[in-house]
Amino acid sequence: MIAPRLKKGDEIRIIAPARSLSLLSEDIVKIAKSKLEELGYKVTFSKNCKEMDIFKSSSIKSRVEDIHEAFNDKKVKAMLIVIGGFNTNQLLRYLDYDLIKKNPKILCGYSDITALANAITHKTGLITYSGPHFSTFGMKKGFEHILEYFNKCLTTEKPFKVEPSKEWSDDAWYKDQDNRRFVKNEGYKLINEGKTEGKIIGGNLCTFNLLQGTEFMPDLTDAILFLEDDDLAGDYFSVEFERNLQSIISQPGFEKVKGVVIGRFQTKTDIDFEKIKQIIKTKRELDNLPVVSYFDFGHTYPLITYPIGGKAKLIANKKEISLEILEH
Repeated sequence: MIAPRLKKGDEIRIIAPARSLSLLSEDIVKIAKSKLEELGYKVTFSKNCKEMDIFKSSSIKSRVEDIHEAFNDKKVKAMLIVIGGFNTNQLLRYLDYDLIKKNPKILCGYSDITALANAITHKTGLITYSGPHFSTFGMKKGFEHILEYFNKCLTTEKPFKVEPSKEWSDDAWYKDQDNRRFVKNEGYKLINEGKTEGKIIGGNLCTFNLLQGTEFMPDLTDAILFLEDDDLAGDYFSVEFERNLQSIISQPGFEKVKGVVIGRFQTKTDIDFEKIKQIIKTKRELDNLPVVSYFDFGHTYPLITYPIGGKAKLIANKKEISLEILEH
C-alpha cells in the first residue's frame, strides 16, 4: 500500500513521536518551515509536539494522540518527524493500526523512527519512509542531495537509481551553519558480489533490533536489509555493530534475506572499510548475499529518502555497484 504522492498545496503535519520540537532553535524551525513552504507545502504542527518531559520527549498519550490525529485528518497528506530520539518503541502497542491502514499517508523520518516506520509497515502494509526529519530542512548548506531524493521518492512514482553524493559531512551543522566541513565522497564499496531484488526493511540497526521478539518485527522473507548506526557506542562501535548485526542474523527467517546495504558511519566511530569487511566476512550466513557499503543514509549528511516496504534492485560486482528503487 503506497500513500498518494506529495504535490504542491498539500498539508504536511510535523509530529514528535521521539524528542520534542522544543529542542530545536527558533532559527532552525523558521528555516525548515520556510523551506517546506517555498516548495509549495502547507506546514502545520501537532498539538503536543512542543511538550517536553525530563527525557526531552513527551507522554505516550500525547505522542499517540498526535499520530492518530494526523492520520485521521483528511487535510493532512504527510507527516514529517521533528527529530530522532530513543523511545519511539514505547508507542507501538498503543497505536490504532486499523486507523492507519484506512488512511494511508506518507510518514518520513530516520534514526529512532526506524521502530515506528517498520512496525507500521509490518502491521498495515503501508510503505513508510526513512528520510530527512523536519529539523533536517533547517540545514542551510549541503541540502541539495537530500532534497533531490526526498522529491524522487515522495513526489513521483517513477523508479530511480540511487547515485552517490559528490561530498558529505559529519558535523554539528545546527551549531554553526556558516562554517561546515565537507569531504569528497569516494563512492560505494563492494564487500560481497551478487544481484538481487527484494523489499526494503531496516534502518538504524540498534533501533530495528528493538523489534525482535515482538509482534512488530517485520518478516525477513525476500528482504534487502538497509542498515546503519550512530556513534553513541564511541570506542566500542565496531563490537557493538558486530553484535547487533549478529543479533539480526540470528532471527528466524534470516536465511530468506536477499541482500544487505550498509549506510555511512560517523567519523567518531572506530570503524573503517577494512573492519566492516572483516565483520561481514566472519558471517557465513552472508557469504552468498550481495553486500555493499558507504551509502548515503545514516547519521552523516546528505541522506537519501528510501521506502520501507518498497522494492529495490541491487547489483554488486567489481564493475558496477547499482541500487535502484523500483516501488516507493
